Amino acid sequence: MINVGIIGFGVVGSGTAKILLENADILRERVGFEIALRKIADLDIERDRGIRIPDGVLTRDVNEVLENPDIHVVVELIGGVRPAKDFILRAIRNGKHVVTANKALLATEGTDIFAAAREAGVEVGFEASVAGAIPIIKVMKESLVANRIRAIYGIINGTSNFILTKMTDHGVEFADALREAQSLGYAEADPTLDIEGIDTAHKLTILSTLAYGIPLSFGNIHIEGISGVATQDIAFAAELGYKVKLLAIAKEANGAIELRVHPTMIPREYLIAKVDGPFNAIYVDGDAAGSTMYYGRGAGSVPTGSAVVSDIADIARNIRRGAIGRVPTVPVTTRRLTIKKIDDVISRYYFRFSALDRPGVLSKISGILGARDISIASVIQKGRRAGEAVPLVVLTHEARERDVRRAIEEIDALPVVMDRTVFLRVEGREEST
Repeated sequence: MINVGIIGFGVVGSGTAKILLENADILRERVGFEIALRKIADLDIERDRGIRIPDGVLTRDVNEVLENPDIHVVVELIGGVRPAKDFILRAIRNGKHVVTANKALLATEGTDIFAAAREAGVEVGFEASVAGAIPIIKVMKESLVANRIRAIYGIINGTSNFILTKMTDHGVEFADALREAQSLGYAEADPTLDIEGIDTAHKLTILSTLAYGIPLSFGNIHIEGISGVATQDIAFAAELGYKVKLLAIAKEANGAIELRVHPTMIPREYLIAKVDGPFNAIYVDGDAAGSTMYYGRGAGSVPTGSAVVSDIADIARNIRRGAIGRVPTVPVTTRRLTIKKIDDVISRYYFRFSALDRPGVLSKISGILGARDISIASVIQKGRRAGEAVPLVVLTHEARERDVRRAIEEIDALPVVMDRTVFLRVEGREEST
């Protein structure tokens, strides 16, 4: 029998407890022995979570989990950095294995946690930290272990994807879509981590370490959120054959890695562009496996709890077989690869200029772009209102970000340009001129 203690009885904690209790017979059949939930520690043990918890399991004292010699696996599900890190390190010092869904903690403090676990000879499971029920951590650590990963593209924040889907399908503005997401429970009262791309960057930090063997690199990720995306640009993207998604992007080429999170235009016929609502998907391009994509529920009580329990089961099997460390928590050898600055990234771009409807305006703008080695692929100009500002949309061929930003500064300084230029990066098929 392997005994489990949970710290945190919130959304994910309750889902994990539900699975451990209600699917105990299935777990026993599949792993060959009993996995028993012994303790759940939380400050609030009175609120009804809709689960029948056996007597003596609930406690307000976290020490009944951390200091209990009979508990083999500690599951941390309180979120945040403190006191979660302290609890995990205490569990490790006490020789207990750890499972966590805490992506923010791992992305920013994971180096300390993984080092402590190696020294203590215990395992840390974190399948639930990225994309909920999608088993992407196991895929990266095991299924694609023989691949050089050329690229990862991920829709890994359901809140942002829900908002962009509402804006795309129903033409609602960002603020209205956010309010609906909050009313449905997809967004927190303070949605900053989700809508500003920070949550996505936490997850990309973990994926990129597994994919490329680099140290956890949250501080080196370029991050932009979706709060500045306008329905006007989503509509123009659709006219050009694209959809706008908040993507986590990792690419390796010539000894350098790109790590970036931002709204991105992708061709609407691509499979990942069809991932809508609160769902997640991760596209991985490996040199041996080729292109693979993983889709499912990226959040929620029971879906995320399913990922937590999968880690518990893996660790329980390893304990019983004396195989702790069989699959390293993170790559054994650390690679020191250069992480590209955003200025050095080469991409295609969408621009929306607000320019006066006068002869010669397009030639002035195209002249500045051309001087910066930015080649135009297509142009859309809507409406004719002589002497008034109208949207002028340009799609480019590949260009360097540094050149793009300098060109925009020059264009925005033109007297015929009435507002700041909007730009989005474009991934996918190349447009013909």
